[in-house]
Amino acid sequence: MQGTKAPSTTPIPGKYWQWRGQRIYYVKAGEPKIQRPPLLLVHGFGASTDHWRKNITGLCNDFEVFAIDLLGFGRSAKPKLEYSGDLWRDQLNDFITEVIGQKAVLAGNSLGGYASLCVTAQRPDTAAGLVLLNSAGPFSENQPSPEPEALQTQIEPPKANEKLQKLLGEVAKWIFRQPLAQYLLFQYIKQPWVIRKTLEKVYLDKSAITDQLVEEIYRPACDSGALDVFLSVFSTPQGEKVDILLKQLTCPLLILWGEADPWVNARERSKKFRQYYPELTEYFLRAGHCPHDEIPDEVNRLFRDWVLSTVVSSS
Repeated sequence: MQGTKAPSTTPIPGKYWQWRGQRIYYVKAGEPKIQRPPLLLVHGFGASTDHWRKNITGLCNDFEVFAIDLLGFGRSAKPKLEYSGDLWRDQLNDFITEVIGQKAVLAGNSLGGYASLCVTAQRPDTAAGLVLLNSAGPFSENQPSPEPEALQTQIEPPKANEKLQKLLGEVAKWIFRQPLAQYLLFQYIKQPWVIRKTLEKVYLDKSAITDQLVEEIYRPACDSGALDVFLSVFSTPQGEKVDILLKQLTCPLLILWGEADPWVNARERSKKFRQYYPELTEYFLRAGHCPHDEIPDEVNRLFRDWVLSTVVSSS
């Protein structure tokens, strides 16, 4: 299938950092700015630093900007481990401490939002502020299954009566715990045409889905170890609940919601975030699950203005 032809964004050369004996890939752009905190951008499930290119180039004139590949994703190593919010929290905390060298404003999309919330709530000495873009993560009450959101729409049965739904959900989970089924599912969802179909579900503006974007998600899925990472994320117990983390949070919080996201009910989820952290700032945007990539100019403007007006002025 031919993809939409749109201008490609030039790769930004990155570097490697050794963490717990593993190679971690990151990108840095811009120079340190006096009295302006550096930014650290954290991608979602299956994505990488590549997904932030439009934001790195759009923000690096005003801030020193870092983007990182979480362990298990992108160009970072993919060892056989139990992947969890705690692991990525420690990775981000150590990266800020050892590489950035001062408090940073973390911004995370989807799974990266949850990892960023974990570090800002539980390691507050490293965080000057937090920006969440359609963030993942479980609240305490009535939570769905912990599978990555990219899989839930393909695995969860249609909404039926509650008992039947629970039974079907348990059967589906049992099936996908079988090694062959797991292998086949991974081989299926990593195919470029399936990646494109998934993106078409979650991007409002289909012209943002370029061949380059599909390739950037496909390429790391072919790495040795990618299947093990997928299985671990798929089966690891849920981490700390979002409401508990929000109660521990002490830094300023900006939430940007792509309202057309089929995986996240932005208005409903917004109420929960407000319940536990009422002093947040939020905007509802005409975009899907990845507003930073779909409407980067608007996201960059809101991000920049908020850091300068809220984080800088309060520091």
